[in-house]
Amino acid sequence: MSVNQQAHTGPPYGQPQPGYQGFQQPAYGGQSLPGAPQSQYGAYNGPVPGYQQPVPPQGSLRAPPTSGAPPPASGASHPSGHVAYSQFEHGDVQNGIPASAAPMQRPPASQPFLPGSAPTPVSQISTFQQYGPPPGSVQQLRNHMAGMTIGSTAASAPPPAGLGYASVPPVSGSVSAAGSGLYTPYSASQGAPPPSVSQPLPVAQPPFPGQTMPTQRLPAQLPGFTPPPPSTGVGPSSYPPTTGAPRPPAMPGPPLPGQTLAGPPSSQPNHVSSPPPPSTMAGLHPGPPMSGLHGPPPPTHPPQPGYQMQQNGSFGQMRGPQPNYGGAYPGAPNYGSPPGPPPPPKRLDPDSIPSPIQVIEDDRNNRGSEPFVTGVRGQVPPLVTTNFLVKDQGNASPRYIRCTSYNIPCTSDMAKQSQVPLAAVIKPLATLPPEETLPYLVDHGESGPVRCNRCKAYMCPFMQFIEGGRRFQCCFCSCVTEVPPHYFQHLDHTGKRVDFYDRPELSLGSYEFLATVDYCKNNKFPSPPAFIFMIDVSYNAVKSGLVRLICEELKSLLDYLPREGNMEESAIRVGFVTYNKVLHFYNVKSSLAQPQMMVVSDVADMFVPLLDGFLVNVNESRTVIASLLDQIPEMFADTRETETVFAPVIQAGLEALKAAECAGKLFIFHTSLPIAEAPGKLKNRDDRKLINTDKEKTLFQPQTSFYNNLAKDCVAQGCCVDLFLFPNQYLDVATLGVVPYQTGGSIYKYAYFQLETDQYRFLNDLRRDVQKEVGFDAVMRVRTSTGIRATDFFGAFYMSNTTDVEMAGLDCDKTITVEFKHDDKLSEDSGALLQCALLYTSCAGQRRLRIHNLSLNCCTQLADLYRNCETDTLINYLAKYAYRGVLSSPVKTVRDALINQCAQILACYRKNCASPSSAGQLILPECMKLLPVYLNCVLKSDVLQPGPEVTTDDRAYIRQLVTSMDVAETNVFFYPRLLPLTKADVDSDSLPAAIRNSEERLSKGDIYLLENGLNIFVWVGVNVQQSLIQNLFGVSSFSQISNALSTLPVLENPFSKKVRSVVDMLQGQRSRYMKLIIVKQEDKLEMLFKHFLVEDKSLSGGASYVDFLCHMHKEIRQLLS
Repeated sequence: MSVNQQAHTGPPYGQPQPGYQGFQQPAYGGQSLPGAPQSQYGAYNGPVPGYQQPVPPQGSLRAPPTSGAPPPASGASHPSGHVAYSQFEHGDVQNGIPASAAPMQRPPASQPFLPGSAPTPVSQISTFQQYGPPPGSVQQLRNHMAGMTIGSTAASAPPPAGLGYASVPPVSGSVSAAGSGLYTPYSASQGAPPPSVSQPLPVAQPPFPGQTMPTQRLPAQLPGFTPPPPSTGVGPSSYPPTTGAPRPPAMPGPPLPGQTLAGPPSSQPNHVSSPPPPSTMAGLHPGPPMSGLHGPPPPTHPPQPGYQMQQNGSFGQMRGPQPNYGGAYPGAPNYGSPPGPPPPPKRLDPDSIPSPIQVIEDDRNNRGSEPFVTGVRGQVPPLVTTNFLVKDQGNASPRYIRCTSYNIPCTSDMAKQSQVPLAAVIKPLATLPPEETLPYLVDHGESGPVRCNRCKAYMCPFMQFIEGGRRFQCCFCSCVTEVPPHYFQHLDHTGKRVDFYDRPELSLGSYEFLATVDYCKNNKFPSPPAFIFMIDVSYNAVKSGLVRLICEELKSLLDYLPREGNMEESAIRVGFVTYNKVLHFYNVKSSLAQPQMMVVSDVADMFVPLLDGFLVNVNESRTVIASLLDQIPEMFADTRETETVFAPVIQAGLEALKAAECAGKLFIFHTSLPIAEAPGKLKNRDDRKLINTDKEKTLFQPQTSFYNNLAKDCVAQGCCVDLFLFPNQYLDVATLGVVPYQTGGSIYKYAYFQLETDQYRFLNDLRRDVQKEVGFDAVMRVRTSTGIRATDFFGAFYMSNTTDVEMAGLDCDKTITVEFKHDDKLSEDSGALLQCALLYTSCAGQRRLRIHNLSLNCCTQLADLYRNCETDTLINYLAKYAYRGVLSSPVKTVRDALINQCAQILACYRKNCASPSSAGQLILPECMKLLPVYLNCVLKSDVLQPGPEVTTDDRAYIRQLVTSMDVAETNVFFYPRLLPLTKADVDSDSLPAAIRNSEERLSKGDIYLLENGLNIFVWVGVNVQQSLIQNLFGVSSFSQISNALSTLPVLENPFSKKVRSVVDMLQGQRSRYMKLIIVKQEDKLEMLFKHFLVEDKSLSGGASYVDFLCHMHKEIRQLLS
């Protein structure tokens, strides 16, 4: 069939059809399904530039997604000539590790940013602003702004310490609106680029061939402002030093948020008090500063007379100056020219730049109500933050595959010109929501699946049957293959087989084949897999209560091992090992009255001392296993052994699986650096002095190649490793993580593990890890139609050749990211095709092939490429690319390359697609308007820009974690979700509408929740009503709230129930159980929380969103000139 054919409205899949006997088939018709969970990700990121931005409705309730499945998609194709707005996945939240340090409290502002709306009427023109104390009157303001020419003489007067960021008015000369003349190179260590000033961005709609495409632009020249001569210093030299300069005296003026009425604004980095004891850091997720910094309180000061206070907290037309943002500020130095009376400044209003929250909200409203039907080639799905239903009509669901662009350039020259990476993020075993149908399992008997003779692609909806159905032409390589006699079927008048709707492989984008013996190792069917639990029983593990906790949990958890749909019990066998410097194996054969222990002390030459009785069926050996789990904590209760081995533990598990001739998974619970004499012994090589040097990359590399070789052996056997770490000090995650990473396993880390605060999180992670769907001994190959090919792969796997991705285990949360390059021309007519084939063993020991197909459009116009990109997927790819780059290049090089690539993407759009306009305007493609804010989050993340409190292990852990995240996870990880709990409607099931990640959006009288997929923070303002504190925490005052809470108390009142249900809903959407951290305003932990307010400047030197947008504008202008 041709790919462009109209989808045939055949019988709905609701009635069982020939060929699918025995499978329950949920109705496929267009009726809405009752109980469909709404958006699985809460209000996430905001709007994108140029988007219609309605006021966000109260977020609809999201039922816990059953997996990080992609969001619902809706909206089938849009008529050409009309841009589907919410077509693009921008609203994904990213969690770049949040940045924020110096208080940036702008009063909350919420003018909706409407495309095409005229800029807010301004009586002031934006002019150059240097931070200084707010001037007291308009006259003072005029005087103090007058002296600032934007010339190269500017270097004379230093700005106030800690915040010398100047900004320049948009002008159409060679000086960029974003202040190019005063920029230090962004990557310089001294911190963020200056903010730019400019009016709310009017949205211009440049015409595209045949249609308009919304874009967003920053204003160019403003009325009444003469641009400086083109020669005005555009070099970094004219940008004053940011540190060490004396702080000029403050001038009176409206109080800055977060500052008392008298005295200079409190915007220097907050003062450091003594670091918290380790217990406050227990298990904190890497990241945020924890060094006990106190942040100034958010604004609650009354407005000064003379400024009319607006509802949203702005001061009259001109909003109050704010820390870390352009605005008249403490004694701004004069810049060399005689004072004249320019009009007062207007700083770049954060409400006028693209908001992730708005974009997400718009996409939900526009695309959340209709099912996303996959019958049309090259459709951009709804954002991952939108909750939508998918109907498979020939292309794989976006829950399985998302692309950076759904319309790819026809030639490699065009792809190089745009610099947009062509990549797909594939999650082959993704969990689907209950109302979507699982892939059908097709059994072709002994002959196996029908495939192309030449390229071996599997039968799919895009194959073309010819000669009356006797042969088919491959859609990937064009080779013609005979149809096997048993598979023959006649064609109808359209050239389609008459059994088209009875065969999943002809009508659906995703399906499974039962594999024949030819697809099995050594040409014999596999045995069911085994799980081996390997518990560290050294002094630390026993003393912390961890050993007893694990043994207690396993007693009940073993009843929940994964099993095939209709099986009575799991086919998985289990085994147990404990270890310190030596290994202890246990015989738990069902015929024994008591378990038997065998000790192997020769760790240099590991072997398994027993075959029979080591791996057993849980039900048969239940009493012996229970007896063993009771005895282990007692046996080692008085241990004094502090040293551990690590590599021999993996070797032991590997040998046991080899002996049993099966694949399986090792669950290793480990506490310390393995320094005992044994293969794979490690030394402590942690060295913070290497940060920002050329040797920094060694911190991310394993210290020995031993583990790479061990990983290769594990993959060959199908031995996957999941590692649970409980460190109290450096553990070398970069080295210990090699085997889990290359075998497709997971790492979980609980730093400073404490039983009372961390057990709930650990047990939830362990339960989910043991129970989740996993495929063993997996091999994945991605085939493409002629013209492009897969060239690069990112994720947790091993590759022994250039095409096959090998994983000892692949679970439902893991993604593999694939990059494609051109090797020939593509044609607009035929488009491009991808087929992902995953061969794996199910948990019952069945060998299967899972196939996902996707068809993309091809274009000869760059505008079509930019109209069909997905920013969230693009950021997912760029983060993984950068996180791999740190293994071989200095971090600064990696950051610069990211900024440069994104500037090239946006400059190419500006040059080739946008309508001509002044160079002073920043114009962003509609579906990439969030690229700058999200990219800045990635640049500020702990891997690329660590604060002083981020450990080497944290960075290695995050680096590995992000590499196999799906798009929804990177979205909330880099741009966390921030919800005002006090605004939640206790009578509705919906989440409160999210707000932007900036300190100025917080009010002292409210309680907020911030989540990033690893942590949930509950921030309590100092002025919260006593009744709310009583209802949520069960104490009578702010000072009595305990930071040590790891769960919210269960109280019988509507507010407590609502907040707990919000927390439970968010936990249900994430693949890991998030650590709950209570943060009281002005408390030590607040610095940690502020690190996640990613639109603000970060303590580690990351730019604020406003500053970074200006910096990107400057970079784009340099490329264009």
